Amino acid sequence: MSNHPMNSPQLLTRRELLRRSGMGFAALSLAGLLEPTANAAGVAANPLAPKQPHFPGKAKRVIHIFANGGASHVDTFDPKPKLDEFHGKPLPAPNLRTERKTGAAFRSPFKFQRYGKAGIEVSEIFANVGQCIDDIAVIRSMHADVPNHEPSLMLMNSGEARLIRPSFGSWVTYGLGSENQNLPGFIAMCPNGYPIQETQNWQSAFLPGVFQGTYIDTKHTDIEKLIEHIRNNFTTLKEQRQQLDLLKQLNEKHLEKRQQDAQLEARIQSFELAYRMQMDAADAFDVGKEPQHIRDMYGPGVHARQLLIARRLLEKGVRFIQLWHGQGQPWDNHDDIEVNHRRLAGECDKPIAALLKDLKQRGMLDSTLVIWGGEFGRTPTVELPTPGANAGKVNGRDHNHYGFSMWLAGGGVKGGQVYGATDETGFQAVENKVHVHDLHATLLHLLGFDHEKLTFRYAGRDFRLTDVHGHVVKELLA
Repeated sequence: MSNHPMNSPQLLTRRELLRRSGMGFAALSLAGLLEPTANAAGVAANPLAPKQPHFPGKAKRVIHIFANGGASHVDTFDPKPKLDEFHGKPLPAPNLRTERKTGAAFRSPFKFQRYGKAGIEVSEIFANVGQCIDDIAVIRSMHADVPNHEPSLMLMNSGEARLIRPSFGSWVTYGLGSENQNLPGFIAMCPNGYPIQETQNWQSAFLPGVFQGTYIDTKHTDIEKLIEHIRNNFTTLKEQRQQLDLLKQLNEKHLEKRQQDAQLEARIQSFELAYRMQMDAADAFDVGKEPQHIRDMYGPGVHARQLLIARRLLEKGVRFIQLWHGQGQPWDNHDDIEVNHRRLAGECDKPIAALLKDLKQRGMLDSTLVIWGGEFGRTPTVELPTPGANAGKVNGRDHNHYGFSMWLAGGGVKGGQVYGATDETGFQAVENKVHVHDLHATLLHLLGFDHEKLTFRYAGRDFRLTDVHGHVVKELLA
Protein backbone atom coordinates (compact mmCIF):
# COMPACT_ATOMS: atom_id res chain seq x y z
CA MET A 1 0.00 0.00 0.00
CA SER A 2 1.26 3.46 -0.85
CA ASN A 3 2.08 5.87 1.96
CA HIS A 4 0.37 8.71 0.09
CA PRO A 5 -1.91 10.65 2.49
CA MET A 6 -4.94 9.90 0.27
CA ASN A 7 -4.49 6.20 1.04
CA SER A 8 -4.08 6.64 4.80
CA PRO A 9 -7.12 5.74 6.94
CA GLN A 10 -8.79 8.84 8.37
CA LEU A 11 -11.56 9.44 10.90
CA LEU A 12 -14.08 11.91 9.52
CA THR A 13 -16.65 13.82 11.50
CA ARG A 14 -20.21 13.83 10.13
CA ARG A 15 -19.78 17.49 9.26
CA GLU A 16 -16.54 16.79 7.30
CA LEU A 17 -18.10 13.83 5.52
CA LEU A 18 -21.02 15.94 4.34
CA ARG A 19 -18.70 18.76 3.33
CA ARG A 20 -16.75 16.39 1.06
CA SER A 21 -19.95 14.90 -0.41
CA GLY A 22 -21.93 16.59 -3.16
CA MET A 23 -19.54 19.58 -3.38
CA GLY A 24 -20.42 20.61 0.18
CA PHE A 25 -24.12 21.36 -0.36
CA ALA A 26 -25.19 18.79 2.25
CA ALA A 27 -23.13 20.63 4.86
CA LEU A 28 -25.16 23.78 4.26
CA SER A 29 -28.38 22.07 5.33
CA LEU A 30 -26.64 20.53 8.35
CA ALA A 31 -25.39 23.95 9.41
CA GLY A 32 -28.94 25.25 9.25
CA LEU A 33 -30.05 22.56 11.67
CA LEU A 34 -27.18 22.71 14.14
CA GLU A 35 -26.08 26.33 14.28
CA PRO A 36 -28.11 29.07 15.97
CA THR A 37 -29.74 31.58 13.67
CA ALA A 38 -27.70 34.76 13.35
CA ASN A 39 -28.66 38.27 12.36
CA ALA A 40 -26.90 40.40 9.75
CA ALA A 41 -24.19 41.35 12.23
CA GLY A 42 -23.39 37.69 12.86
CA VAL A 43 -24.80 37.75 16.40
CA ALA A 44 -26.78 34.66 17.45
CA ALA A 45 -30.48 35.48 17.50
CA ASN A 46 -32.61 34.91 20.60
CA PRO A 47 -34.82 31.84 19.91
CA LEU A 48 -37.55 33.35 22.12
CA ALA A 49 -37.71 36.63 20.17
CA PRO A 50 -41.28 37.37 18.96
CA LYS A 51 -42.13 35.76 15.61
CA GLN A 52 -44.99 36.12 13.16
CA PRO A 53 -47.42 33.22 12.63
CA HIS A 54 -48.51 31.92 9.22
CA PHE A 55 -51.45 34.34 9.15
CA PRO A 56 -52.87 36.94 11.56
CA GLY A 57 -54.25 35.02 14.54
CA LYS A 58 -56.70 36.58 16.98
CA ALA A 59 -55.10 34.83 19.95
CA LYS A 60 -51.72 36.20 21.03
CA ARG A 61 -51.31 34.27 24.27
CA VAL A 62 -52.72 31.14 25.96
CA ILE A 63 -53.78 30.13 29.46
CA HIS A 64 -54.67 26.45 29.88
CA ILE A 65 -56.52 25.63 33.12
CA PHE A 66 -56.03 21.89 33.57
CA ALA A 67 -58.53 19.90 35.68
CA ASN A 68 -56.06 17.04 36.03
CA GLY A 69 -57.56 13.71 36.92
CA GLY A 70 -60.60 14.13 34.68
CA ALA A 71 -63.59 16.22 35.74
CA SER A 72 -66.99 14.64 35.20
CA HIS A 73 -68.77 16.26 32.25
CA VAL A 74 -72.19 15.04 33.37
CA ASP A 75 -71.66 16.90 36.67
CA THR A 76 -70.28 20.14 35.20
CA PHE A 77 -71.11 21.20 31.62
CA ASP A 78 -73.15 18.36 30.06
CA PRO A 79 -76.46 17.76 31.90
CA LYS A 80 -78.18 14.41 31.32
CA PRO A 81 -81.79 14.23 32.58
CA LYS A 82 -81.95 10.60 31.38
CA LEU A 83 -79.65 9.65 34.23
CA ASP A 84 -82.40 10.65 36.67
CA GLU A 85 -84.73 8.24 34.88
CA PHE A 86 -82.25 5.34 34.88
CA HIS A 87 -80.62 6.05 38.24
CA GLY A 88 -79.79 2.77 39.98
CA LYS A 89 -80.79 0.76 36.90
CA PRO A 90 -78.80 -0.63 33.96
CA LEU A 91 -78.47 1.69 30.96
CA PRO A 92 -80.54 0.83 27.88
CA ALA A 93 -77.29 -0.07 26.06
CA PRO A 94 -74.42 -2.11 27.53
CA ASN A 95 -71.79 -0.15 29.44
CA LEU A 96 -68.73 0.73 27.38
CA ARG A 97 -65.45 -0.76 28.55
CA THR A 98 -63.42 1.63 30.70
CA GLU A 99 -60.48 1.19 33.07
CA ARG A 100 -62.57 -0.37 35.82
CA LYS A 101 -65.89 -2.15 35.99
CA THR A 102 -69.00 0.03 36.25
CA GLY A 103 -72.60 -0.75 37.10
CA ALA A 104 -75.93 1.07 37.07
CA ALA A 105 -76.66 4.61 35.90
CA PHE A 106 -75.62 7.25 38.41
CA ARG A 107 -77.45 10.57 38.27
CA SER A 108 -75.69 13.83 38.97
CA PRO A 109 -76.01 15.02 42.56
CA PHE A 110 -75.88 18.63 41.27
CA LYS A 111 -78.56 20.88 39.85
CA PHE A 112 -78.08 22.62 36.50
CA GLN A 113 -79.19 26.15 35.64
CA ARG A 114 -79.45 28.05 32.36
CA TYR A 115 -77.14 31.02 31.84
CA GLY A 116 -76.54 33.63 29.19
CA LYS A 117 -78.44 34.71 26.11
CA ALA A 118 -78.45 31.15 24.74
CA GLY A 119 -79.61 29.61 28.03
CA ILE A 120 -76.69 27.17 28.25
CA GLU A 121 -76.98 24.78 31.18
CA VAL A 122 -74.15 24.73 33.70
CA SER A 123 -73.84 22.85 36.99
CA GLU A 124 -74.39 24.66 40.28
CA ILE A 125 -70.78 23.92 41.24
CA PHE A 126 -69.63 26.24 38.41
CA ALA A 127 -72.22 28.96 38.94
CA ASN A 128 -69.65 31.78 38.65
CA VAL A 129 -68.26 30.43 35.40
CA GLY A 130 -71.85 30.07 34.20
CA GLN A 131 -72.27 33.83 34.51
CA CYS A 132 -69.52 34.20 31.87
CA ILE A 133 -71.06 31.67 29.46
CA ASP A 134 -71.70 34.24 26.69
CA ASP A 135 -67.92 34.39 26.26
CA ILE A 136 -67.49 30.60 26.38
CA ALA A 137 -67.79 27.85 23.77
CA VAL A 138 -68.55 24.52 25.48
CA ILE A 139 -67.40 21.47 23.50
CA ARG A 140 -69.52 18.53 24.65
CA SER A 141 -68.20 16.02 22.10
CA MET A 142 -64.54 15.65 22.99
CA HIS A 143 -63.04 12.18 22.77
CA ALA A 144 -59.60 10.64 23.29
CA ASP A 145 -58.04 7.19 22.78
CA VAL A 146 -57.79 5.25 26.04
CA PRO A 147 -59.20 5.47 29.61
CA ASN A 148 -55.84 5.78 31.37
CA HIS A 149 -54.28 8.93 32.83
CA GLU A 150 -50.73 8.68 31.53
CA PRO A 151 -51.40 8.25 27.78
CA SER A 152 -54.37 10.62 27.92
CA LEU A 153 -52.28 13.34 29.58
CA MET A 154 -49.60 12.90 26.93
CA LEU A 155 -52.18 13.03 24.15
CA MET A 156 -53.78 16.20 25.53
CA ASN A 157 -50.45 17.90 26.15
CA SER A 158 -48.26 16.58 23.34
CA GLY A 159 -50.56 15.14 20.69
CA GLU A 160 -49.06 11.67 21.15
CA ALA A 161 -50.04 9.10 23.78
CA ARG A 162 -47.02 6.81 23.70
CA LEU A 163 -43.87 8.48 22.36
CA ILE A 164 -42.10 11.57 23.68
CA ARG A 165 -43.20 14.64 21.71
CA PRO A 166 -43.04 18.40 22.37
CA SER A 167 -45.88 19.81 24.45
CA PHE A 168 -48.49 22.22 23.10
CA GLY A 169 -46.93 25.08 25.05
CA SER A 170 -43.52 24.29 23.55
CA TRP A 171 -44.96 24.31 20.02
CA VAL A 172 -46.61 27.68 20.69
CA THR A 173 -43.43 29.30 22.01
CA TYR A 174 -41.43 27.72 19.18
CA GLY A 175 -43.84 29.27 16.68
CA LEU A 176 -44.47 32.66 18.30
CA GLY A 177 -41.55 33.28 20.66
CA SER A 178 -42.27 35.46 23.67
CA GLU A 179 -42.90 39.16 24.19
CA ASN A 180 -40.89 39.43 27.43
CA GLN A 181 -37.29 38.28 27.31
CA ASN A 182 -36.91 38.65 31.09
CA LEU A 183 -39.38 35.84 31.85
CA PRO A 184 -39.84 32.31 30.50
CA GLY A 185 -42.09 32.13 27.45
CA PHE A 186 -43.87 29.03 28.82
CA ILE A 187 -44.71 28.61 32.52
CA ALA A 188 -46.42 25.64 34.22
CA MET A 189 -47.86 26.22 37.70
CA CYS A 190 -49.02 23.42 39.98
CA PRO A 191 -49.39 23.74 43.77
CA ASN A 192 -47.80 21.18 46.11
CA GLY A 193 -45.84 19.30 43.47
CA TYR A 194 -46.10 17.71 40.04
CA PRO A 195 -49.12 16.17 38.31
CA ILE A 196 -48.62 12.58 37.17
CA GLN A 197 -46.22 12.28 34.22
CA GLU A 198 -44.47 15.19 35.92
CA THR A 199 -42.30 17.35 33.62
CA GLN A 200 -43.26 15.34 30.52
CA ASN A 201 -46.47 17.38 30.51
CA TRP A 202 -44.52 20.53 29.56
CA GLN A 203 -41.50 18.97 27.85
CA SER A 204 -39.87 20.37 24.72
CA ALA A 205 -38.67 16.89 23.62
CA PHE A 206 -36.70 17.31 20.37
CA LEU A 207 -37.44 21.04 20.12
CA PRO A 208 -34.64 23.20 21.56
CA GLY A 209 -34.66 23.14 25.36
CA VAL A 210 -35.39 26.87 25.59
CA PHE A 211 -39.00 26.10 24.60
CA GLN A 212 -39.80 23.75 27.51
CA GLY A 213 -42.07 24.89 30.33
CA THR A 214 -40.69 26.37 33.54
CA TYR A 215 -42.32 24.82 36.60
CA ILE A 216 -43.51 26.96 39.53
CA ASP A 217 -44.92 25.50 42.78
CA THR A 218 -47.62 28.03 43.67
CA LYS A 219 -48.17 26.73 47.19
CA HIS A 220 -45.40 29.19 48.14
CA THR A 221 -45.90 32.92 48.55
CA ASP A 222 -42.30 33.88 49.38
CA ILE A 223 -40.63 34.75 46.05
CA GLU A 224 -37.41 32.96 47.04
CA LYS A 225 -39.34 29.73 47.65
CA LEU A 226 -41.62 30.26 44.67
CA ILE A 227 -38.60 30.59 42.35
CA GLU A 228 -35.49 29.06 43.86
CA HIS A 229 -32.30 31.16 43.74
CA ILE A 230 -34.14 34.12 42.17
CA ARG A 231 -31.99 36.49 44.21
CA ASN A 232 -28.24 36.48 44.61
CA ASN A 233 -27.41 37.68 48.11
CA PHE A 234 -23.65 37.70 47.55
CA THR A 235 -22.90 39.67 44.37
CA THR A 236 -24.36 42.71 42.65
CA LEU A 237 -26.13 42.53 39.28
CA LYS A 238 -23.09 44.18 37.67
CA GLU A 239 -20.74 41.56 39.11
CA GLN A 240 -23.11 38.77 38.04
CA ARG A 241 -23.17 40.22 34.51
CA GLN A 242 -19.35 40.14 34.37
CA GLN A 243 -19.32 36.54 35.60
CA LEU A 244 -21.95 35.48 33.09
CA ASP A 245 -20.14 37.21 30.23
CA LEU A 246 -16.98 35.24 31.04
CA LEU A 247 -18.98 32.02 31.46
CA LYS A 248 -20.74 32.65 28.14
CA GLN A 249 -17.42 33.07 26.32
CA LEU A 250 -16.07 29.82 27.79
CA ASN A 251 -19.31 27.95 27.03
CA GLU A 252 -19.39 29.20 23.44
CA LYS A 253 -15.84 27.98 22.84
CA HIS A 254 -16.84 24.66 24.39
CA LEU A 255 -19.93 24.63 22.16
CA GLU A 256 -17.97 25.20 18.96
CA LYS A 257 -15.91 22.06 19.60
CA ARG A 258 -19.05 20.00 20.07
CA GLN A 259 -20.86 20.84 16.83
CA GLN A 260 -23.38 23.18 18.45
CA ASP A 261 -24.78 20.64 20.93
CA ALA A 262 -28.46 21.53 21.52
CA GLN A 263 -28.43 20.71 25.24
CA LEU A 264 -25.40 22.91 25.84
CA GLU A 265 -26.99 25.75 23.89
CA ALA A 266 -30.14 25.39 26.04
CA ARG A 267 -27.99 25.59 29.19
CA ILE A 268 -26.38 28.82 28.02
CA GLN A 269 -29.83 30.27 27.30
CA SER A 270 -31.05 29.23 30.77
CA PHE A 271 -28.17 31.07 32.49
CA GLU A 272 -29.02 34.23 30.60
CA LEU A 273 -32.75 33.93 31.35
CA ALA A 274 -32.09 33.30 35.05
CA TYR A 275 -30.09 36.54 35.21
CA ARG A 276 -32.77 38.57 33.45
CA MET A 277 -35.56 37.07 35.59
CA GLN A 278 -34.18 38.89 38.64
CA MET A 279 -35.53 42.08 37.08
CA ASP A 280 -39.15 41.08 36.38
CA ALA A 281 -40.04 37.89 38.27
CA ALA A 282 -40.35 39.35 41.78
CA ASP A 283 -42.75 41.99 40.49
CA ALA A 284 -44.83 39.60 38.34
CA PHE A 285 -45.46 37.14 41.20
CA ASP A 286 -46.28 39.77 43.83
CA VAL A 287 -50.10 39.88 43.88
CA GLY A 288 -49.87 42.31 46.80
CA LYS A 289 -49.34 45.01 44.19
CA GLU A 290 -52.89 44.47 42.92
CA PRO A 291 -55.68 46.77 44.20
CA GLN A 292 -57.73 45.26 47.02
CA HIS A 293 -60.91 45.12 44.90
CA ILE A 294 -59.10 42.97 42.31
CA ARG A 295 -57.82 40.58 44.98
CA ASP A 296 -61.34 40.40 46.44
CA MET A 297 -62.74 39.60 42.99
CA TYR A 298 -60.46 36.55 42.70
CA GLY A 299 -60.99 35.56 46.32
CA PRO A 300 -58.72 33.72 48.78
CA GLY A 301 -56.74 30.54 48.30
CA VAL A 302 -53.97 29.14 46.13
CA HIS A 303 -56.10 28.94 42.96
CA ALA A 304 -57.14 32.56 43.25
CA ARG A 305 -53.51 33.52 43.72
CA GLN A 306 -52.15 31.48 40.81
CA LEU A 307 -54.86 32.73 38.44
CA LEU A 308 -54.13 36.32 39.43
CA ILE A 309 -50.39 35.67 38.96
CA ALA A 310 -51.21 34.22 35.54
CA ARG A 311 -53.02 37.39 34.50
CA ARG A 312 -50.04 39.48 35.63
CA LEU A 313 -47.67 37.23 33.64
CA LEU A 314 -49.86 37.51 30.53
CA GLU A 315 -49.77 41.29 30.87
CA LYS A 316 -45.98 41.13 30.99
CA GLY A 317 -45.81 39.23 27.73
CA VAL A 318 -45.49 35.57 28.78
CA ARG A 319 -46.84 33.56 25.84
CA PHE A 320 -48.19 30.33 27.37
CA ILE A 321 -49.29 29.52 30.94
CA GLN A 322 -50.60 26.18 32.12
CA LEU A 323 -52.36 26.04 35.49
CA TRP A 324 -52.79 22.63 37.10
CA HIS A 325 -55.27 22.07 39.91
CA GLY A 326 -52.76 20.31 42.13
CA GLN A 327 -50.31 17.51 42.68
CA GLY A 328 -51.19 14.10 41.24
CA GLN A 329 -54.74 13.87 39.88
CA PRO A 330 -57.16 15.72 42.19
CA TRP A 331 -60.21 15.45 39.87
CA ASP A 332 -59.86 11.65 39.71
CA ASN A 333 -62.90 10.96 41.87
CA HIS A 334 -63.59 7.23 41.81
CA ASP A 335 -65.59 7.68 45.00
CA ASP A 336 -67.34 10.49 46.88
CA ILE A 337 -67.90 12.40 43.66
CA GLU A 338 -70.44 14.74 45.24
CA VAL A 339 -68.14 15.78 48.08
CA ASN A 340 -64.93 15.94 46.04
CA HIS A 341 -66.26 17.62 42.90
CA ARG A 342 -68.06 20.24 44.98
CA ARG A 343 -64.86 20.95 46.93
CA LEU A 344 -62.64 21.11 43.84
CA ALA A 345 -65.02 23.35 41.90
CA GLY A 346 -65.40 25.53 44.99
CA GLU A 347 -61.64 26.12 44.95
CA CYS A 348 -61.51 27.37 41.36
CA ASP A 349 -64.98 28.47 40.16
CA LYS A 350 -64.83 32.04 41.48
CA PRO A 351 -61.19 32.66 40.47
CA ILE A 352 -61.75 31.33 36.92
CA ALA A 353 -64.76 33.61 36.48
CA ALA A 354 -62.73 36.49 37.92
CA LEU A 355 -59.95 35.82 35.39
CA LEU A 356 -62.41 35.95 32.47
CA LYS A 357 -63.99 39.17 33.73
CA ASP A 358 -60.61 40.71 34.54
CA LEU A 359 -59.18 39.95 31.10
CA LYS A 360 -62.32 41.35 29.51
CA GLN A 361 -62.30 44.61 31.47
CA ARG A 362 -58.62 45.11 30.52
CA GLY A 363 -59.31 44.53 26.82
CA MET A 364 -57.20 41.34 26.88
CA LEU A 365 -59.80 38.59 26.46
CA ASP A 366 -60.12 39.06 22.70
CA SER A 367 -56.43 38.25 22.31
CA THR A 368 -56.08 35.66 25.11
CA LEU A 369 -57.12 32.06 24.47
CA VAL A 370 -58.47 30.46 27.67
CA ILE A 371 -58.85 26.66 27.79
CA TRP A 372 -60.46 24.58 30.56
CA GLY A 373 -60.67 20.80 30.85
CA GLY A 374 -58.98 17.56 31.88
CA GLU A 375 -57.48 14.62 30.04
CA PHE A 376 -60.89 12.89 29.78
CA GLY A 377 -64.30 12.80 31.47
CA ARG A 378 -66.04 10.28 33.70
CA THR A 379 -68.63 7.57 33.26
CA PRO A 380 -72.38 8.20 33.67
CA THR A 381 -72.43 4.85 35.48
CA VAL A 382 -71.27 4.17 39.02
CA GLU A 383 -67.91 2.53 39.56
CA LEU A 384 -68.24 -0.82 41.30
CA PRO A 385 -66.14 -1.52 44.41
CA THR A 386 -62.54 -2.52 43.69
CA PRO A 387 -60.30 -3.73 46.53
CA GLY A 388 -57.88 -0.97 47.50
CA ALA A 389 -59.18 1.45 44.85
CA ASN A 390 -62.33 3.14 46.08
CA ALA A 391 -62.67 1.99 49.69
CA GLY A 392 -65.65 -0.17 48.78
CA LYS A 393 -67.82 2.91 48.16
CA VAL A 394 -70.36 2.97 45.33
CA ASN A 395 -70.60 6.72 44.80
CA GLY A 396 -67.95 7.60 42.20
CA ARG A 397 -67.30 7.42 38.46
CA ASP A 398 -64.62 5.74 36.37
CA HIS A 399 -62.53 7.37 33.61
CA ASN A 400 -64.31 8.00 30.32
CA HIS A 401 -62.43 8.84 27.11
CA TYR A 402 -65.40 8.13 24.81
CA GLY A 403 -67.03 11.51 25.45
CA PHE A 404 -66.30 14.51 27.66
CA SER A 405 -66.45 18.31 27.80
CA MET A 406 -63.96 21.14 27.52
CA TRP A 407 -64.51 24.84 27.03
CA LEU A 408 -62.74 27.69 25.27
CA ALA A 409 -63.05 31.45 25.68
CA GLY A 410 -61.52 34.59 24.18
CA GLY A 411 -58.84 34.67 21.48
CA GLY A 412 -61.14 34.45 18.45
CA VAL A 413 -63.52 31.85 19.96
CA LYS A 414 -67.23 32.20 19.20
CA GLY A 415 -68.70 32.34 22.70
CA GLY A 416 -72.20 31.63 23.95
CA GLN A 417 -72.50 28.28 22.19
CA VAL A 418 -72.48 24.54 22.77
CA TYR A 419 -70.74 22.46 20.11
CA GLY A 420 -71.33 18.73 19.70
CA ALA A 421 -73.12 16.29 21.97
CA THR A 422 -72.76 13.01 23.79
CA ASP A 423 -75.50 10.37 23.76
CA GLU A 424 -78.56 10.68 25.99
CA THR A 425 -76.68 9.35 29.02
CA GLY A 426 -73.32 11.00 28.35
CA PHE A 427 -71.26 7.87 27.70
CA GLN A 428 -69.86 8.72 24.28
CA ALA A 429 -69.67 11.57 21.79
CA VAL A 430 -72.16 11.10 18.96
CA GLU A 431 -72.64 14.51 17.32
CA ASN A 432 -69.88 16.67 15.77
CA LYS A 433 -67.19 14.63 17.48
CA VAL A 434 -63.96 16.48 18.33
CA HIS A 435 -60.82 14.42 18.83
CA VAL A 436 -57.89 15.90 20.76
CA HIS A 437 -56.06 16.28 17.42
CA ASP A 438 -58.96 18.39 16.12
CA LEU A 439 -58.81 20.51 19.27
CA HIS A 440 -55.08 21.13 18.75
CA ALA A 441 -55.59 22.00 15.09
CA THR A 442 -58.27 24.51 16.08
CA LEU A 443 -56.21 26.08 18.87
CA LEU A 444 -53.24 26.53 16.53
CA HIS A 445 -55.53 28.11 13.93
CA LEU A 446 -56.73 30.64 16.53
CA LEU A 447 -53.05 31.50 17.11
CA GLY A 448 -52.45 32.01 13.40
CA PHE A 449 -50.93 28.67 12.43
CA ASP A 450 -51.75 26.07 9.82
CA HIS A 451 -51.26 22.98 11.97
CA GLU A 452 -49.93 21.05 8.96
CA LYS A 453 -47.17 23.63 8.39
CA LEU A 454 -45.97 24.29 11.95
CA THR A 455 -43.29 21.59 11.81
CA PHE A 456 -39.83 20.72 13.10
CA ARG A 457 -37.51 18.37 11.26
CA TYR A 458 -36.12 15.62 13.47
CA ALA A 459 -34.77 12.12 12.79
CA GLY A 460 -35.41 12.46 9.07
CA ARG A 461 -39.03 13.60 9.08
CA ASP A 462 -41.12 16.69 9.75
CA PHE A 463 -43.03 16.44 13.02
CA ARG A 464 -46.05 18.49 14.08
CA LEU A 465 -48.32 18.68 17.11
CA THR A 466 -51.20 16.94 15.31
CA ASP A 467 -48.97 14.24 13.74
CA VAL A 468 -50.89 13.20 10.58
CA HIS A 469 -54.35 14.00 11.98
CA GLY A 470 -56.54 16.94 12.95
CA HIS A 471 -59.19 19.17 11.39
CA VAL A 472 -59.98 22.76 12.34
CA VAL A 473 -63.47 23.05 13.88
CA LYS A 474 -64.57 26.18 12.07
CA GLU A 475 -67.84 26.46 14.00
CA LEU A 476 -65.82 27.39 17.10
CA LEU A 477 -64.28 30.41 15.39
CA ALA A 478 -65.77 33.87 15.82
